[in-house]
Amino acid sequence: MPSPGAPAPPRLSIEDSYLELLADTLDTLDLPARGQFLQRYFRVIAHLDLREPQCVQIWDDMLARRRELSDQASRQVSLKTALMDVLVSAGFLRVPIIIEYDELKRLQLNAVTDPLTGLYNRRLFSETFEKELNRARRYGQPLGLVILDLHRFKEVNDKHGHPRGDEVLRAAAATLKKSLRTSDSAFRIGGDEFSLILPQTDAPQALALGRRIQTVFAEMLLPLELGVSVSMDHGVANFPQDAELADQLIRIADERLYSLKHANHTKSGGGTSRLGASPAAVEPSNPPPSPDPQERAAPAPPPISIETKRPPEKTENTIAAAASATSAAISADLAAPPPRVFTVQRKAERVSMTGTNAYAVLGDQGARRARVLDLGFGGVALEMDSLEELPENLLAVLHVPILPPVRVSLKPVWKQKTSQGSLRVGCAFVS
Repeated sequence: MPSPGAPAPPRLSIEDSYLELLADTLDTLDLPARGQFLQRYFRVIAHLDLREPQCVQIWDDMLARRRELSDQASRQVSLKTALMDVLVSAGFLRVPIIIEYDELKRLQLNAVTDPLTGLYNRRLFSETFEKELNRARRYGQPLGLVILDLHRFKEVNDKHGHPRGDEVLRAAAATLKKSLRTSDSAFRIGGDEFSLILPQTDAPQALALGRRIQTVFAEMLLPLELGVSVSMDHGVANFPQDAELADQLIRIADERLYSLKHANHTKSGGGTSRLGASPAAVEPSNPPPSPDPQERAAPAPPPISIETKRPPEKTENTIAAAASATSAAISADLAAPPPRVFTVQRKAERVSMTGTNAYAVLGDQGARRARVLDLGFGGVALEMDSLEELPENLLAVLHVPILPPVRVSLKPVWKQKTSQGSLRVGCAFVS
């Protein structure tokens, strides 16, 4: 387990996540089934016609090569790198363009990555936010935006120097990487400012994530012994509840960040606000009694137009009113001491299939299809247009990127009807 002050390992790409999931799954299969699967797998990804024992041997060599490379590099090497090394060394890949493409991807990654923290930079934030916003609008899903900054960070630079300030920034980046799902993205958009893009995340979930980040960040700073109480403040905006355009959502999240920063830190004389708002602007002088948090109802979704299938457009006045009306409620949530959080590393992350062409063919006859929403070690989430009842046990063939078609037996464990009239079903794998 890494030490609290050490940088978190980089988040896996979607290809590496598939391979990690595949490795965990193959460990549960007996040797004949493993050989049969790997024979089809190498035929699909590398156009190799090999015998089953050869395929099993290549896979075992890849796992051993990964351990060797990881020991030499003193960091975890991806399965994709080890597999490429084994295939090239065995003479199965002879096309030089593969190595050149890998180098091109490395250059592209460096162009959109902040060198100090390893997070994505502001340039990629703008591109990613527009893309995720369009996707959320197209599929009618919520999208969360969180903007964060470090309170009293300048005092660290003044008291201890910029090298220690860099350690605080790296600790903040490690906190964000440690707290996010595979489908989420973290960015450094300024000196001590960060942002999170959270697909399929509503406002309560984004607020809960913000509180967890505050707790984890406080624990990450303990080994640094700064003598300055540095904290990570955040403001949240949500599509489509708050606004529908990217610049509007960014402005709302920024306003909430600095309004709440002013309300929280001026009480102890330790903060200022860019907006110059007084605490009364955030909380009314005689606020009504707040309901119990467990009884607080979730915000009602906006009405959907029958003609356009979209929520009504929000004007500037509507957006400003929404930001002001919810700031007091968010401030009340943040004022309570955050619960102590202990993060546990999952054996295999859930791999989101949103935006891909992943699908499943259901039943023996293959007459029905369903979209694959995400894939995990224990099961798969599907979405179907029809609301027909499903049997207790269901045969399916999964078609997902990189992997060959996989025949599985599924057991539906939960169902949910969406506002668009489709049906989402969570299924467990049955051996």
